[in-house]
Amino acid sequence: MRAVITVIGKDSVGILAKVSAVCAEYNANVIEVTQSVLQEMFAMIMLTDISKLTIEFTELADKMTELGNSLRLQIHTMHEDIFNTMHRI
Repeated sequence: MRAVITVIGKDSVGILAKVSAVCAEYNANVIEVTQSVLQEMFAMIMLTDISKLTIEFTELADKMTELGNSLRLQIHTMHEDIFNTMHRI
């Protein structure tokens, strides 16, 4: 099972590290990351393996949302199947 985590917001030091730390804390393995900084805006898509999560997927999504709120970023976490389906429509 895999999940896609997207992050959008004002760029600052440590965004990738903080999102990765939450993944590591709950055993979500980061498979691939792409990120860009456009002027002062940060955009990232992270693909993670969630097959060995130590918490429920919904809890991970909530943790990422909380992190986003604390950093003033939009962080969305969704199953890869949902992400792929959304982009086929």
